[in-house]
Amino acid sequence: MSTLVRISDDSLAKACGAEELVCAFEKVGCTVERRSSWGMAWLEPLVEIDGVGFGPATTEDVAAILDGTNDKSIGPIVKHPFIAAQQRLTFARAGKTDPLSLNDYEASGGWAGLARAQEIGGEQIIEEVIQSGLRGRGGAGFPAGIKWRTVAEAQGAPKFIVCNADEGDSGTFADRMLMEGDPFALIEGMAIAGLAIGAKKGFVYLRSEYPDAIAKMEKAIDLTKAKISPFEIELRIGAGSYVCGEETSLLNSLEGKRGEVRAKPPLPAIEGLFGKPTVVNNVLTLAAVSHILVKGGAALYDSLGSGRSKGTMPIQLAGNIKHGGLFEAPFGITLRQLVYDVGGGTASGRPVKAVQVGGPLGAYIHPDQFDIPFDYEAYAAADSLTGHGGVVVFDDTVDMGAMARFAFEFCTVESCGKCTPCRIGSVRGVEIVDRIRAGGREPDRLELAPQMHNTTKEHRDQAQQIQLLDDLCEVLRDGSLCALGGFTPYPVLSAIKHWPEDFGIEAAEGANGL
Repeated sequence: MSTLVRISDDSLAKACGAEELVCAFEKVGCTVERRSSWGMAWLEPLVEIDGVGFGPATTEDVAAILDGTNDKSIGPIVKHPFIAAQQRLTFARAGKTDPLSLNDYEASGGWAGLARAQEIGGEQIIEEVIQSGLRGRGGAGFPAGIKWRTVAEAQGAPKFIVCNADEGDSGTFADRMLMEGDPFALIEGMAIAGLAIGAKKGFVYLRSEYPDAIAKMEKAIDLTKAKISPFEIELRIGAGSYVCGEETSLLNSLEGKRGEVRAKPPLPAIEGLFGKPTVVNNVLTLAAVSHILVKGGAALYDSLGSGRSKGTMPIQLAGNIKHGGLFEAPFGITLRQLVYDVGGGTASGRPVKAVQVGGPLGAYIHPDQFDIPFDYEAYAAADSLTGHGGVVVFDDTVDMGAMARFAFEFCTVESCGKCTPCRIGSVRGVEIVDRIRAGGREPDRLELAPQMHNTTKEHRDQAQQIQLLDDLCEVLRDGSLCALGGFTPYPVLSAIKHWPEDFGIEAAEGANGL
């Protein structure tokens, strides 16, 4: 009887050499089963034999793994500290099932939420989602049940469910992992949402940069057509625009229009896709619904978390971190625990200088702030945001002045151009940061073209440039149509506040007014 070997078919595992490893094991007569990823990215490709893990494995390790002499064993995977310390709900099947096996899905509790939803009906579904305290996991943090109720009560038909799978934030990969590893969970969540609001059609808007997730979702949708009927799901592929992660830009793109922000009101819940009432939820929000709907699930979800932040959050550890991967835990865990206890500190072994939470528009968190609990309100109070749960670690070699400049550059490139603060303010922001770092004067690269400058304009010193930056950020925050321009000040102001030396500023001056 051949040895049974399990290896993930997650795209990260593939990028690390999983396909070559599969061939190597099959070549020596082993039976290889493909599984979803456990989420321990630093150990990929991870090999599992009789529950014991070996990783990161290479083709040269195959013989030693099989004869028991390999030194890459991590012991039983379920007992590994990274896994044992989690409380997995959304990712309960991670590493344990074949992503496209309907038998595996049903055997692990799949479709139980949909079955109960069909029994209790739309009004009770919405009530239980409200009771659970589930909030949007895409970053906005709006109560999912309230949004569903608004759409259910809105006038107009047909109504739609739209899944925002345009995961574009730096350091985030939970949506991809779920679609590649547990696609039926997303489909079940969308079908439940459709029952709740009376929708017969749903769309998954998936970024083109995720070819493996696209392939998995296409197959999963085809396999479940009969199961979720009369609800129907259509997959749409985005074209790489970051701003299409914003719900109204996404809706424009779905309609075949240019991906640019719509003014609100009207809200998408009232006039969304094709002008009809629409629920727009993130992948993780919809995937959480099925276990909430299982009998007692709402009570369980409500019992977890911190304050108004209920349930668990799949937190993604990335950047310069020793143990990067996906760690699902109840809200309330601190960055100190995540970075040091779970992540093991930096991969470089150098001191942690900063952590960015919430994607490229999230604030940079100083180590002095690492005891802030991970929840929506605590981060908002600290002029930050939890976003999609991405945590990117930087060691002490990072230049925070350059990172602040990059935030404005990113906004410039990704702006849809519809509103002036975002479109023009981001360009002016780059220029102001350059002048601050040059001590208030025009940087050398601009002095090469003096004819382009008004030599009669009043010169601002560094302190005045800092005040100008603060004023500009206020305009961006309060005047932008969407979060792209509105949140760009977070990384900029946090960088200059906590690391003024990287801008050539005295500490007292850098903190003044910011």
